[in-house]
Amino acid sequence: MYNLKGKVALVTGAAGAAGLGRAIALRLAKEGADLVVNDLHEDEGGRSGLAQLVRDIESQGGPALAVYADVSKADQVERMVEEALERFGRIDILVNNAGAPAGADRVPVVELEEAAFDLVLAVNLKGTFLCCRAVARHMLQRGGDGTIINISSTSGKHGVARFAAYCASKFAVRGFTQSLARELAPHQITVYAICPGLIASERIDDMATVLAPPGVAAADHREHMIAAAIQNSAMGRMTEQHDIANVAAFLASDQSDFMTGASLTVDGGIHME
Repeated sequence: MYNLKGKVALVTGAAGAAGLGRAIALRLAKEGADLVVNDLHEDEGGRSGLAQLVRDIESQGGPALAVYADVSKADQVERMVEEALERFGRIDILVNNAGAPAGADRVPVVELEEAAFDLVLAVNLKGTFLCCRAVARHMLQRGGDGTIINISSTSGKHGVARFAAYCASKFAVRGFTQSLARELAPHQITVYAICPGLIASERIDDMATVLAPPGVAAADHREHMIAAAIQNSAMGRMTEQHDIANVAAFLASDQSDFMTGASLTVDGGIHME
């Protein structure tokens, strides 16, 4: 267990019922942190629920604030940070988890539309930059000290066919993380990236829909993707939400203070580096 009492955490992309953001927010709250949780909408495709997440966090005994904002828009990111500071007075932990939906970008590069490429980079990379910039400015203004955790991917370390836009964004997040870590280290602000393997969240449903071969149902391809992940895992199972939440809690604690700039792969041993 890690003691995060007195800390305030901002987690983006946290509304999905089975998403990483929700799992990370609940784990940080369990460790004692106050939470600001973000997403684009309250109800996106019937799967989102920041209001419910806030209730679940409060049921654990801690306060929480929901802020709706598009992380790819600078003015909305600034407003989100302002609302967090108005409520709690500080932000100690930032988790950049918001990600573009898997859809029109999961095609061969020769078929990839510019708009689809731009959307992935706008959310995954620019959104990470905007949130880091806004929160880092606050951390520096108050004298330093803090933690930033960027969610990359194993596809940010290894290229995958039909994932070019996604891979480009997640490789870039890792490079951005290292640069920011060097800039902020003198101020005792640590910056990390987590690289999860495939997780059975809402995103895998989107991926299965667009990646299923002709004549194969999306549900069947989803099961194929899960089976392949399990088969390739040294641990004999696929990555689960709590695996990432556990690592995030460790990185948010003072136990990881000498690891800044690290990109941690969490995929059960599919990729060993």
